[in-house]
Amino acid sequence: MKILLMEDDAVLSSILLDYLRESWQVDYAYNTQEVYVKLENIRYDLFIFDINVVGQSGLELLKELREFNNTTPTIIITAYTDTDYLKQAFEFGACDYVKKPFDLEELNARILNTKTIFNIQNDTQIEISHNIYFNISKKQIINNDEIFTISAKDSKILEYFLKNQKRVITAEELTQNIWDFDNMPSDATVRSHIRTLRELIGKNKINTIRGSGYTYE
Repeated sequence: MKILLMEDDAVLSSILLDYLRESWQVDYAYNTQEVYVKLENIRYDLFIFDINVVGQSGLELLKELREFNNTTPTIIITAYTDTDYLKQAFEFGACDYVKKPFDLEELNARILNTKTIFNIQNDTQIEISHNIYFNISKKQIINNDEIFTISAKDSKILEYFLKNQKRVITAEELTQNIWDFDNMPSDATVRSHIRTLRELIGKNKINTIRGSGYTYE
């Protein structure tokens, strides 16, 4: 599930991103202008908008998006305690409303509830590094919002590295766990797959240990 968070409080946004990115793919926008820029190229499954941000408010943004027929489920977060804001949020099309301060687990529970209510499908997606994700089920690497579909072997190799991080994996171990016994690859073939993955996820993620094998950091 891909989430867009709009929150202009630097401390809170950092806390929320660290927490939410453990479970979800989350992009960040400081204000409504940044939201519109991201929406030009990306489709999100859920919005989380703060009301009181610099410039146009989160509620005004939500109202505009609904007028543009954008029906993405939206959770509103705010420090306002006035119920008028709550009523307005629902009138403009919010599906949930959370008052600050709130517990991180409460927000996650509301996200899970929204996911269930709106039947949002959750691809098995892992964050490789900042702005780089691996969608296991679709065999895709998303690098700065550009999508690359990789081969089944590349996908299996990357998944194996992710399950065995910071451990030296020999070429023999890799081939035995990825290839069939009757179709073992040459060393050059293995190196070719590693090279392809490095080009997509970063050269520093898979390190060659001379005479031993590879480690994934």
